[in-house]
Amino acid sequence: MKDLLKFITCGSVDDGKSTLIGHLLYDAKLVYADQERALELESKAGSRSGKLDYALLLDGLTEEREQGITIDVAYRYFNTDRRSFIVADCPGHEEYTRNMAVGASFAQLAVILIDASKGVLVQTRRHTRICALMGIRHFIFAVNKMDLVGYDESVFRAIEAEVGKLARELKLEDVVLIPLSATEGDNVTEPSAHTGWYRGRTLLAQLEEVDVDDARDERGFYLPVQRVCRPDRTFRGFEGQIEAGEVRVGDELTVLPSGERARVKGILVGDAPADSAGAGRAVTVSLDREVDVSRGCVLAAGVGIPVADRFEATVLWMDDVPLVPGGDYLVKLGTKLIAGVVEQVEFSIDVNTGARHAAARLEKNVLARVRVSLLQPIPIDTFASHRALGEFILIDRVSNMTSACGTVTEVQEGASAQLDEVTPTSRAHRLGQHALAVVFGDDEADAALLSAVEANLRYQGRYTSRVTEAAGEALLGAAAALVEAGLVALVLAGPADRGAVSKALGAHALDARELPLAEGTRAVARAIFEATRPVYDEDWSDFGGL
Repeated sequence: MKDLLKFITCGSVDDGKSTLIGHLLYDAKLVYADQERALELESKAGSRSGKLDYALLLDGLTEEREQGITIDVAYRYFNTDRRSFIVADCPGHEEYTRNMAVGASFAQLAVILIDASKGVLVQTRRHTRICALMGIRHFIFAVNKMDLVGYDESVFRAIEAEVGKLARELKLEDVVLIPLSATEGDNVTEPSAHTGWYRGRTLLAQLEEVDVDDARDERGFYLPVQRVCRPDRTFRGFEGQIEAGEVRVGDELTVLPSGERARVKGILVGDAPADSAGAGRAVTVSLDREVDVSRGCVLAAGVGIPVADRFEATVLWMDDVPLVPGGDYLVKLGTKLIAGVVEQVEFSIDVNTGARHAAARLEKNVLARVRVSLLQPIPIDTFASHRALGEFILIDRVSNMTSACGTVTEVQEGASAQLDEVTPTSRAHRLGQHALAVVFGDDEADAALLSAVEANLRYQGRYTSRVTEAAGEALLGAAAALVEAGLVALVLAGPADRGAVSKALGAHALDARELPLAEGTRAVARAIFEATRPVYDEDWSDFGGL
């Protein structure tokens, strides 16, 4: 079988990614006759005045063809005499950054396009950072549309200098720049007569020649268990892919997280017995004694993989709903799916400069460093040490959408023995809100408004409770207890108690008379929703408590 290279094309919107790959396929005679005829016909109605629009070979969605942009990731398989390829043509628009991240997760090499007439843009930097985050080590920066700048070498050199700074900042290991024109074919498959000053390879030649067989710096053997195979009472095997190292019959393995030990009784590759197996092979391993092993466990030897329930990570937030500390998610790490909480956002990362900024929340497409705690300790390591145990996604527990992808930068071993003190603030953050007592009057109209507002707040994801049948000290105590529990307390109070609650709870009380009552229920609920967004470094000094 030919050597296989998996790569992506990415970069800013309208930099010519689909056109480049389409032209590469066309020039390399990798397009079938019927596809070529369809391309000629469809190009006549396109935006290139009847000239071949190579992007049509990859942009298949109606919306993509109408707008002239890539929306979804388009995968293509092709091969030359020297190599086989799988390419993921990724969208460049910021709105579809999450789609680009999906494509980057499978790739060994990234072809990042840069429009020569525009230079290095913010989205170019964002995509480069995401590729580095996903562990891609090999980069080709294709400086496209050189025909629009008259094949000017000085333009190429200026972009080369900018890319050099970015590469040094991100510590990129293998970087190649190629000047080309995706529409005209310069330096795509054949050297261009217009760039006599360029002495490097064409794009196709670089893809055929680049060595991506990196020797990983992963120590020892480990196999994340994907499935327990129990066809009958006489056999129990553990299936998974070997991520590093080699295993042989008779080797002693450690089961993580339990720490139990057992020896390899047998190895199956497919349905065939084997004496040994190495990295990249899918195997079934049976052990010489009964040990507790299930999906998500790790079989390891000769390597000290930590077992922990807290870690720090760099993440790309991909959800339309902002991330706030205290949010509950499912964490998919290796073969393990476990509940977790994003405890804190350490800082966000400026994709343009790499600068770190304090952040209380994360919006869509933002890179950041976060701290995550898990329901229980699991085998986990930094992405640099053991890739398969250092990359993860966060899944929204309600919508089941992927909210973020990330890589582990630091594992906090022994953290479960040193858990932070539970405070009113931490309880509220656990619920993703700011604890507050909202005090209404005690007549029928106020009671009706309270009920309608509570229904609206629950729909928006706020955790609420009512205090409606108390007065005096009992009312004050109930309201304070709910606030200390991290809830939004909706209180019906008479004139005397109304002032007492506000005085006792300080910044954690809000009088409904301060709300836009005249604008209706939705406006009132919206104002309370905004007032109960999570607050950091809260001051509880004026809180009277119970």
